[in-house]
Amino acid sequence: MEHTPPPFFLRGPAPLVRLAFFASLSLTLLVLDARFGYAESIRSVLALAAYPIQQLARLPVALAEGVAGYFGSQAQLRAENAELRARLLASAQGAQRFESAAAEASHLRRLIGAAERIERKSMPAEILYSGRDPYSRRVILDRGTQHGVHAGSPVVDEVGVIGQLTRAHAFVSEVTLLTDKDLAIPVQVLRNGLRAIAFGGGTSGMLELRYMAANADIESGDQLVTSGLDGTYPPGLPVASVVRVERDATYSFARVVAQPSAGIERGRYALVLSGATRLPPYPETAQDKNAKLRRAKRKNADGS
Repeated sequence: MEHTPPPFFLRGPAPLVRLAFFASLSLTLLVLDARFGYAESIRSVLALAAYPIQQLARLPVALAEGVAGYFGSQAQLRAENAELRARLLASAQGAQRFESAAAEASHLRRLIGAAERIERKSMPAEILYSGRDPYSRRVILDRGTQHGVHAGSPVVDEVGVIGQLTRAHAFVSEVTLLTDKDLAIPVQVLRNGLRAIAFGGGTSGMLELRYMAANADIESGDQLVTSGLDGTYPPGLPVASVVRVERDATYSFARVVAQPSAGIERGRYALVLSGATRLPPYPETAQDKNAKLRRAKRKNADGS
């Protein structure tokens, strides 16, 4: 049985003829395109038709680049955020130090102003820490006997009285605050000059005016200042302001509670004033005169 090719391959031109034809057509199109640009529109249409295919072929590469760029951007953003946080923290610390320094400078300027208003000599001191006894109100200063401070000296800040220096060592000293239950200070009402004794309220952080008559002329809001009668505190220093007056007909005394004016539980610097004021001698009584006469007679008798 004879095998013959299909009729389709028998009827067409020879392969050499087709090659020559398509080669001639290609050359003709090249010449026409070079001379007149006729193929430009055809090229545009073909490029537009091939664009989706190109994008589809490029999709895996673009996806890989996008994923790599995303993770790279995330890592870069994290690094930048960490750097910005570090800068922000450093700036915040610097701002806090600046604010603290500004506050200390302002405090020192106010202390200098307070020192100028006080007639006694004063020495600035820094509060190091509070006392260890939880039932007392005391602080430790960085000044001692080597710096010229002594026990009994009053301690003030730019607002008013803080307390009294009760123990002095070589390089540090202990100050008992006004609110300590064992400390008392003579005061007077600025409005009318009424004298009283203010005692520390202990843990309450307040002051109490004890043994005040129930009908005493004292009201809430009255300002209390040092009277200077004890010779320890200069007269006229702010001490406290009255916040509550309790009167009961069944009791002979009123209960007066006052809020300290100075920074008792706050602040970092204070002024230590010089020693007690020299008070004039008390006037002689009849007993003193009689005692002097007896001593003089005895001396004369021994001399004769």
